[in-house]
Amino acid sequence: MKKVYVGMSADLVHPGHMNILKIAAELGEVTVGLLTDKAIASYKRLPYMTYEQRKAVIENIKGVKNVIKQDTLDYRTNLEKIRPDFVVHGDDWRAGIQNKTRQQVIETLEKWNGKLIEPSYTDGISSTALNKTLKDIGTTPDIRRSRLKRLLSVKPFIRIMETHNALSGLIIENIKSNNIEYDGMWSSSLTDSTSKGKPDIEAVDLSTRINTINEIFEVTTKPMIYDADTGGMAEHFVFTVRTLERTGISAVIIEDKKGLKKNSLFGIDVFQEQETIESFCEKIQMGKRAQITDDFMIIARIESLILEKGINDAIHRAKSYIEAGADGIMIHSRKKTPDEVIEFCEKIREYNEFVPIVAVPTSYNKITALELSKAGVNIVIYANHMLRAAYPGMMSVAKTILENDRSYEVEKSLLSIKDILNLIPGTK
Repeated sequence: MKKVYVGMSADLVHPGHMNILKIAAELGEVTVGLLTDKAIASYKRLPYMTYEQRKAVIENIKGVKNVIKQDTLDYRTNLEKIRPDFVVHGDDWRAGIQNKTRQQVIETLEKWNGKLIEPSYTDGISSTALNKTLKDIGTTPDIRRSRLKRLLSVKPFIRIMETHNALSGLIIENIKSNNIEYDGMWSSSLTDSTSKGKPDIEAVDLSTRINTINEIFEVTTKPMIYDADTGGMAEHFVFTVRTLERTGISAVIIEDKKGLKKNSLFGIDVFQEQETIESFCEKIQMGKRAQITDDFMIIARIESLILEKGINDAIHRAKSYIEAGADGIMIHSRKKTPDEVIEFCEKIREYNEFVPIVAVPTSYNKITALELSKAGVNIVIYANHMLRAAYPGMMSVAKTILENDRSYEVEKSLLSIKDILNLIPGTK
């Protein structure tokens, strides 16, 4: 029989996929090159189903003989190995991001007189529309919780943006630029408390913060990392872990300080006391014993650089926290340059190649997320920017209306009433 190759993501299998496989089966023995999670995440969102789940679906479709991994968007490695007579793909890849891949397939097939077959795009079927429908339906705590670890396993680094209410969550859920989007959300104790008019001293209790998170989760599907400050007493942190895990939060970050919480960016200008390594390790261990799922992560935040105790203290603490069971390390710095963060990453990577490293480039904000990734960072958190953007805008509008005794002058800087009505589904 002739050999036929079909490259697929097959996350949301629809009649268009079935038509492609039917045509392929009529041409010969079908091998499906199923894109891995990593391959798909390199050019669009993380697939809803894991590779193994998608493989189980495709293997059970009539006419499919073999399913193999396609590790990149590039077909050539698999094509050279199989040397198929035909490659079948819908004609929708002639334009856009996959056009280059299409040309590579044509040039590779020419080596053995293979042929590219391109059935017409199936009318009325859109993966984009299906994805939007799934987002509108929402997600479950279990699926949301697991997404952070899945993202870390398939992407070189992930971008996380602060959210403090459902509206900011909606922005993070939907915004894209040059096919890049935020991978998840950060629930900041600073912005959550500030948005409620309270100081950043752990004045907002867990129940109140969970209420805000539930409002965000009602309109979003992306994973969330929770800022738990010090985590409180170890005995209380156990219950915090259980509550966050049950809610669907993917990770909690706790800092190795004790006493009344003071914002880290104050540094040594205010009194801040670091927890002993032994006590903080015990808190990590108690939290790990309390969690139920393998998906939930406890990330240890190191304040040594903030408190000017030096890189060696930070490295010593990081190693201790990793040994205690921390799922990741966040290194914080208030310097204007990223030099000490990069040095920290280099030394930790010599010790442990795989532990996730988190950076928060609030002060050293000239470095890009890609540059941090090359230094060894896995998670980049923009920790307070949505709230900081909102406040100046509201202040300006409020002042301008008072100055002019009318709202005409501010209209050009406002979202239109029509856009407001269209912003939230179900408003009409």
